[in-house]
Amino acid sequence: MGMDTSAESPAPVRVVNQLIGQWIGKLGRIWVEGQIAELSVRGATAYLTLRDPVANMSVRVVCQRRVLEASQPAPTEGTRVVVHAKPDFWVNRGSFSLQGLEIRHVGVGELLARLERLRATLAAEGLFAEARKRPLPFLPGQVGLICGRNSAAERDVLENGRRRWPAVRFRVEQVAVQGDRAVGQVLAALRELDADPAVDVIVIARGGGSIEDLLPFSDEALVRAVAACRTPVVSAIGHEQDSPLLDLVADVRASTPTDAAKRVVPDVAEQLALIAQLRERGRRWLHGWLGREEAWLRGVRSRPALADPVREIDRLAEQAEGLRDRARRCFEGRLDRAGEDLGHTLARLRALSPAATLGRGYAIVQQADGTVVRSAAQVAAGEELRLRFEHDALAVRAGDAADGGEAAEAVGADGQAATG
Repeated sequence: MGMDTSAESPAPVRVVNQLIGQWIGKLGRIWVEGQIAELSVRGATAYLTLRDPVANMSVRVVCQRRVLEASQPAPTEGTRVVVHAKPDFWVNRGSFSLQGLEIRHVGVGELLARLERLRATLAAEGLFAEARKRPLPFLPGQVGLICGRNSAAERDVLENGRRRWPAVRFRVEQVAVQGDRAVGQVLAALRELDADPAVDVIVIARGGGSIEDLLPFSDEALVRAVAACRTPVVSAIGHEQDSPLLDLVADVRASTPTDAAKRVVPDVAEQLALIAQLRERGRRWLHGWLGREEAWLRGVRSRPALADPVREIDRLAEQAEGLRDRARRCFEGRLDRAGEDLGHTLARLRALSPAATLGRGYAIVQQADGTVVRSAAQVAAGEELRLRFEHDALAVRAGDAADGGEAAEAVGADGQAATG
């Protein structure tokens, strides 16, 4: 549908609005899902502002009061509904709205199915993986807290945190925690706290509620924003049985706001008791180690080599002297036995020696070559002989032995001849 217009030949407003109304009228009836942001009833007509659950967009819905009351329970602000409506354009004012024909509540089963599909999609992308979760700091310098205005969740976190560690500091961002504005405000507070370098951990806390009340904390935009945070995030939404998608993507999931305070802030009394316990264990270990070392040192010092070194030297000196005396006695004994053996041998030798015979008055007659004369037939007349006595010798010349009466001529010890 087009129009030939120009600055010289413009189209009147009534024509434009009529054309827009005709085009919108051709859309037919449609089903629209959204959350009721505003609701007012004037007489027999109800006026609703239907807001998109994710984007910051809304549309006005006008319906008969009986259409609104036909859906039981009657919808209220914050209720998520599906509206069967006909697009309508009011030509006189140039405003667009939907003419509601039927209003239905979004069922819990349908909500859960949608959440399950979103859960599967985000899990496939790895947003819920344990490997990407970061540990909480042991003692955060400042804790960022996102919670409802003047809520019980805020009091639980602050009171329990300060009771456990009085010096802990909190930066509280109060936002809407349900309704159509909850996602946007939580996202803004999350980005602001994540950009603050003084904030070491962020806690998103809310009390319990119905599935519809907790839907903002399963919003895809919020889940992705938490996954992209550089600061560790603790989810403390609802009670133990409540489990929005925020619990899966957060670095730590706390069952309640009180549990979140216990997980984020250490208990000063417990830490002091732990320090005392560790100091006592260290003291016992050190005393035990010193006791073992002292016992070992006493054992070493009690050994003879260290207890009395001189005594060991004296003992070895006595042992050396004993060995020396024993060697001396052994040597002297062997010398005495050898002397006695030598004396006995000498006595036997003397008993058998010719000199002993000579000492009894005998003489040995030897020829010049030393041969012992054993008979007169061995001696020739005039042959020089040697008579050997015990202490000296005498040279003689043999006479003629045939006559038997001629004396021999003797030669003295000085070599001169003597008449015998």
